[in-house]
Amino acid sequence: MNTVSAYVFRQALGPLLAILGALAAIAILTQGLNQLDIIITNRRAGFAFAWVTILALPQLISLILPMAVFIAVVYALNRMQSESEVAVLYGAGVSRQRIAGPIMQLATLAALAHLAINVVIQPAAFEERREVFYALRTDIASSLIEEGSFTFPTEDLTLYARERGGGGELRDLLINDARPDYPITYTARAGAIVTIDGRPSIVMRDGQVQRQTEDGAVDVLDFDRYVLQLGEDFQEPELFFLKASDRTLYQLFFPDLTTHYDQRNVEQFLAEAHARLSAPLLNLALAMVALAGVLVGEFSRRGYGRRIIIASVVALLVRLAALAVQAAAAEDPELNPLQYALPVMIIVIAGVAMGGRSARRRRLTEGPSVLAEA
Repeated sequence: MNTVSAYVFRQALGPLLAILGALAAIAILTQGLNQLDIIITNRRAGFAFAWVTILALPQLISLILPMAVFIAVVYALNRMQSESEVAVLYGAGVSRQRIAGPIMQLATLAALAHLAINVVIQPAAFEERREVFYALRTDIASSLIEEGSFTFPTEDLTLYARERGGGGELRDLLINDARPDYPITYTARAGAIVTIDGRPSIVMRDGQVQRQTEDGAVDVLDFDRYVLQLGEDFQEPELFFLKASDRTLYQLFFPDLTTHYDQRNVEQFLAEAHARLSAPLLNLALAMVALAGVLVGEFSRRGYGRRIIIASVVALLVRLAALAVQAAAAEDPELNPLQYALPVMIIVIAGVAMGGRSARRRRLTEGPSVLAEA
């Protein structure tokens, strides 16, 4: 890569990284603010939730990367146009195609990164998220109990703790368990949520159990120590169905046809698999749209706002069309080839526009003159 190509490459790379970094920071900050109370009261669970948010970033990046490439290329080229850098390059004999070269190299790298995210990173991140949630099921249960207020982890379970002490201790507990046939009420001076035999449980000390009998009487039992299992509400379900977006590429192409869920969603899985393989091409397609939108046409001292608006509308329509084709392919598998045909068609059309003959024949290789006015 020569000096000119390296310069153009850097001009587009900087905005692309800035866009992705800003979106990632916003996602992490938003999730952190939502879980601020958990971070304060249960630091381990709070930081784990932050880690889960980070693990969700590959899916977010996969969704916005093509548009981020488009925005970065438009920003870089428009800045170079407004500062007459493109005109200087044209004057030095640099062709439009040579300026587009490093831009397409960046788009190719983005496409390869996009493919790696779709095929490897995103499924691995989801698997890690499942493991983190399962390991933290006790901390999650503890975080549900808010100091001085009634909380309802499930429809039939009510928890109250007057205050939280150090080390996760809960003081002055009141628990109403309506899960059995006859409700049971527990009161205790202190307690804590722990894991026993892989299940979240509440260990209570110095309290009473009040149980209603069949004849309507109330039995009262004092205890020094009592363990109440929270049950299956915080366990990992034995039968767990993965959404199409959370499966590996192999699981999408070869679903488990012995399960009713997979049998009903074979077409959706196939559409998701082809979407993961074809989506990286959108990085190349939208980069070409940006190049054609800014570089094709006459030089204008009044700016390129109209061209950029048109290119932006085209880019947005292409992205929406890709999503629409994926949705249609989930109903009709024969439409899956269109997921590849759409970005390829855009690349070809934009490529023809980039290589087309200008209105003034002498600009075939030199580009528009600085003296021309639109």
